[in-house]
Formats: sequence, structure tokens, C-alpha cells
Amino acid sequence: MIVAGLGFRRGASGREIEAAVDLALLRLGLAREKLDALATLSGKTGEPGVQEVSRCLALPLIACTPEALREVEDRIVTVSARVEAAVGVPSVAEASALVAAGASSTLRLPRVATASATCAIAEGNGS
Repeated sequence: MIVAGLGFRRGASGREIEAAVDLALLRLGLAREKLDALATLSGKTGEPGVQEVSRCLALPLIACTPEALREVEDRIVTVSARVEAAVGVPSVAEASALVAAGASSTLRLPRVATASATCAIAEGNGS
């Protein structure tokens, strides 16, 4: 299972979030069709921009609780003081990707950033 973990500012457009996904896929040399799911912080799954990306890419959007994100923080590569102060983990994108990809997941690409969104890619067994 390959998951794109997403972090983004409130009100970020679908286009802005999708640009972060495309940047991550480009850096990895991975086609969109290889993605199995998108994931983000549970409190952000209702944002119109991320809902739009989920529909556009025809991928499920997995909600990750702050508690679940904290459980993988020792496997996060990128640290954002702003995100850590707001959510309690150094990177929503990386942690969401790891959580959604499953217990044995590995980070294939640390987060990449655009002006208002971040994306990280993880792979795992999905359980």
C-alpha cells in the first residue's frame, strides 16, 4: 500500500494540495496510479481542498488521529516547529503517510512542500 500523507493550511485549494502530491510523485518517479490512498490529520479531512483532491484522484482519504500520529513520531524525518506546536508532532504529512500505510510502513519520501501544502509518501502493508 502506497499512501500520500498530506499537510496543508486551512483553506488550501485542491489545486494547491494536488501540486504537493504531484511534486512528491515526481521526486519519487512514481505515477499517480500507484497511489492507494491519501491521509491527513482527522481534523482536516473535511476541508474542501483535500476532499476535492480525493475525488479528483479517485482515492480514499484516511483520517489519522493526533494520537496515532504521535505513535510514529520517532520515524519522522522532517521537523516543523510550527506544526509541532499546533498538533504535537513534527510533520503531519510524514506521520499521516506512515500511519495510514500500516504498522510496518516505511517512509519512501520525506515531506516536500509547496506554498501551502506538504506531501510525504510511505509504503506498507496497510494493516
